[in-house]
Amino acid sequence: MTKARIALLITVLVAIGLIAYFDLTSYLSLESLKAQQDNASRFVDNNTLTAVLLFSCLYILITALSIPGAAALTLLAGALFGIVYGTVMVSFASTIGATLAMLLARYLLRGAVEHRFAKHLDTINRGIEKDGAYYLFGLRLVPLFPFFIINLAMGLTRIPAGKFFLVSQVGMLPGTFVYVNAGTQLAQINSFSGILSPTLIGSFVLLAVFPVLARQVLRAVSNRRKLKAFSKPGSFDTNLIIIGAGAAGLVTAYIAAASKARVTLIEKHKMGGDCLNTGCVPSKALIRSSRLAHDLKQAGDFGLSAGSTTNVDFSAVMQRVQSVITEIEPHDSIERYTGLGVDCLQGNAKITSPWTVDVDGQSISAPNIVIASGGEPAVPPITGLSDIDYLTSENLWQLQSLPKHLLILGGGVIGCELAQAFRRLGSRVSIVEMAPRLLALEDPDVSNALEDSLRSDGVEILTGYKGNEFTGNTLRCEAGDGSSKELSFDKVLIATGRKARTADLGLEDLGIETNPDGTISTNEYLQTSIPTIYACGDVAGPFQLTHVAAHQAWYCAVNALFGNLRRFKADYSVIPRGVFTDPEIARVGINEQEARQQNLAYEVVNYGIDDLDRAIADGNATGFVKVLTEPGNDRILGVTIVGAHAADLLAEYTLAMRHGLGLKKILGTVHSYPTYSEANKFAAGLWQQSHLPEKLLHIAERFNAWRRN
Repeated sequence: MTKARIALLITVLVAIGLIAYFDLTSYLSLESLKAQQDNASRFVDNNTLTAVLLFSCLYILITALSIPGAAALTLLAGALFGIVYGTVMVSFASTIGATLAMLLARYLLRGAVEHRFAKHLDTINRGIEKDGAYYLFGLRLVPLFPFFIINLAMGLTRIPAGKFFLVSQVGMLPGTFVYVNAGTQLAQINSFSGILSPTLIGSFVLLAVFPVLARQVLRAVSNRRKLKAFSKPGSFDTNLIIIGAGAAGLVTAYIAAASKARVTLIEKHKMGGDCLNTGCVPSKALIRSSRLAHDLKQAGDFGLSAGSTTNVDFSAVMQRVQSVITEIEPHDSIERYTGLGVDCLQGNAKITSPWTVDVDGQSISAPNIVIASGGEPAVPPITGLSDIDYLTSENLWQLQSLPKHLLILGGGVIGCELAQAFRRLGSRVSIVEMAPRLLALEDPDVSNALEDSLRSDGVEILTGYKGNEFTGNTLRCEAGDGSSKELSFDKVLIATGRKARTADLGLEDLGIETNPDGTISTNEYLQTSIPTIYACGDVAGPFQLTHVAAHQAWYCAVNALFGNLRRFKADYSVIPRGVFTDPEIARVGINEQEARQQNLAYEVVNYGIDDLDRAIADGNATGFVKVLTEPGNDRILGVTIVGAHAADLLAEYTLAMRHGLGLKKILGTVHSYPTYSEANKFAAGLWQQSHLPEKLLHIAERFNAWRRN
């Protein structure tokens, strides 16, 4: 920081310190102003110009220094100068003071803040450059935050001072008028909440209603700006067009149809999307077969006669996978949704305007459109990969023969689940992962538990290695220290993540914004940058989970159909997730590494499942239940479970967190014996044990000793 900045900062701090030391803000209280009102009025009558200058300078000073008292001074302006002159004075004084506060924050703080939070501020500054005036106007018109916070925050952006001044003056004018009007009756006001004269009641009813009306007006103006370049149809073919019939699209269609709306659902490939055809359903069917094969090999541990090897008919396994898909297909079929009243179309959809979609030459119109086109495997640009017949989670299910050596790139959820499944079915399996451990988003003890299990199954794990080049059926991969390895394989599975499926939808032509990761950018109501178009599921993020897609679908359907009446913000506060390896891994809320990243204080309780009777009886006595709570109380911040049936056990914690129930409620609930669910109660019991009141226990001990004697 330069000497000039240091000097200015010291001056500001000294000024604020003197004001605090001499308690000068007490003179800006409502009671003090009322007591001096008569004297002030006489001074204004005799020295009008001087009074105007002194008042304006005082108002500018307290606003520039972000000192409390502006509301009281605004009331005083009405009492001393009347509604017209008072409004004009306060309007200019408050805007000048706000601009000075903004410039002070910019001069003193922006350099340091930009240095530390450059990435975050770049995003904010891009938004300010694009739509800064409108955003600031909305904050001024609908004061969600105190004005002094807005002044300081805007100082950290690159909004021009002139634009800040003009927008602030216009945006603050309605509220200024209402408060100055209230101040004209200052003598009758006993408190800020006691303004009860009929005239003032009307003013403050307006002040209460004004933010709601302002939001509606701002929203209408914003929508009009974004849609003015397009020609709106005079009538519509349907109420809602949905692109994509995966989990997000199907649930959106179901809810919309149940609301008696006419719905058109467009799917390019198969109904049910990735989850039914290439994701959740087939992978879990394959995992079930592999787990049974593993259990058969362990039969001797349970006193049963079985061979040490199991003959796996991989073709039959894959036939069963397809039969499971076939059995579930009717839930997502065209016949079912047609029966619900949904118009189902198969074809390539392209959005041609905010209200129209082209399906292979057929144009369909609706007031709103929902994009639910899902995601697809993200294939890394590795040299030589395009020259080989690689597998992804999409084409894996066409395999009819078991690979002798399956190489998997990626140690995330998909890679780990399929690595274990194929290894237990008889393949030799190798995982190559760039990160230092598998499942890098989970805590290290979770990753370690899974790695131990995979290695005990015989999976080769190379963490900290990046795939560099494919040459035929050989991959050269390199570690962070520069060392390299070559791995040969029969088949390679690319499991390095997924990306949003947005190609050929016409997003660029309409200017629909996307995020850096390729997902479609949406607001809290799941609207895209085109207000008539919504997005949900994997194409929108932030979670690539089927149940989150279905969760978002409700908000999409309701907001698209009834958003003009009432809108709902998508709620991601409690999102469970699972990894269906052996042991299973499940989590809701934050884990330890996330708590540390957020500098969040927490306590942790860890119950070992090796102590659980049912787990011991079943031969599943491994894993743990880890619960993070707020320090000193039982409010649950997050839960991670590693062990058999972890995803099912997590449901109790998900319910508790969603409805604000703590560990004491879980401890006070009867759990059946012997079940895995007792692990949740025992974890709660450990928390309670660590929070017993020691003084009361000491008194109880002495009391019981007295009774014995």
